[in-house]
Amino acid sequence: MTKQRPHISAVIPTWQGLRYLPACLSALRAQLGPDDEIILVDNASRDQAGAWAQRYAPDVRVVALPTNLGFAGGTNAGLAVARGELLLLINDDALAEPGCIAALWHALSEHPHAGAAAGVLTFSRHPKRIASAGITVRRDGVATDRHPGLPINALPAATQPIFGASGGLALLRRAMLDDIGPFEASFFNYLEDVDLAWRAQLRNWTCVLAPHARARHVYSATSGQGSPFKQRLLGRNRIRVLIRCLPTALLRECLPAILRYDLLAAAYALARRQPAIIAGRVEALRELPALRQQRQAIQARRTASINDLATWITPAPSPLSDLRIARQIQRLSAAT
Repeated sequence: MTKQRPHISAVIPTWQGLRYLPACLSALRAQLGPDDEIILVDNASRDQAGAWAQRYAPDVRVVALPTNLGFAGGTNAGLAVARGELLLLINDDALAEPGCIAALWHALSEHPHAGAAAGVLTFSRHPKRIASAGITVRRDGVATDRHPGLPINALPAATQPIFGASGGLALLRRAMLDDIGPFEASFFNYLEDVDLAWRAQLRNWTCVLAPHARARHVYSATSGQGSPFKQRLLGRNRIRVLIRCLPTALLRECLPAILRYDLLAAAYALARRQPAIIAGRVEALRELPALRQQRQAIQARRTASINDLATWITPAPSPLSDLRIARQIQRLSAAT
């Protein structure tokens, strides 16, 4: 007997994403049931994305925000009004392929103790190449997409446990968010999904990859790959995640590799005249008193063992390997 799927609330934050919305919504409608809902959170878009949806997509529930709260705050606004037991997160520039939602639900139903199922994002004009197959965390403190640039057929056919799900395509259990809380709104954009994944793992909420749940994604469509804005937030939010989420034993063990990475990043920033890379880190260090308080509250609720958490931390590749991957992503995303 097939288990009945709970109701889904699909939450789509958008900012200047009107050009992608018709295709995104059409792909979702084809896969959702009559009792499911689509929530579009308009982050004060200048392209009037919310007004367009109210006029041309009356089945979509629009949450119009007076200011841009970024992915984190915008998604939280949608989650706050969502009615479903399952919460689908998908970017406005992602096109869910047929069977995507069914594959996400199948993965969660197979793993009743998992709090999230991650989908696979591919490059919009290279759908046979992986942009993200969930999140991986490294000894140098870097949290990054799994398998970027690899062919889609490199993924195993069966669901598999992974550290966490990218916010660009994920199915979450409401029970998990009730336990750990939503995204940290102050992150605005970038690594808020890593912070959420760490908080989930600390509370023994696992994540599984649904390899057949796929969506074509326009990579870094909102703020631009390699933009100073993105560099600053990545640098700032990296430090925030490490201070908030890594238990002391893991932080102590990884600290030499973390410091080495940040020193190399600072040297790269100076050599390439990209001060935003350093500015973001400095901004986070100025927040240390508040971050220590947040860390204390998060770590006090940890139920997972250090040994279990340590299994997710992978070795750090060489800087040259990182650069090669970054250049490959730039090539694959250039035409999207």
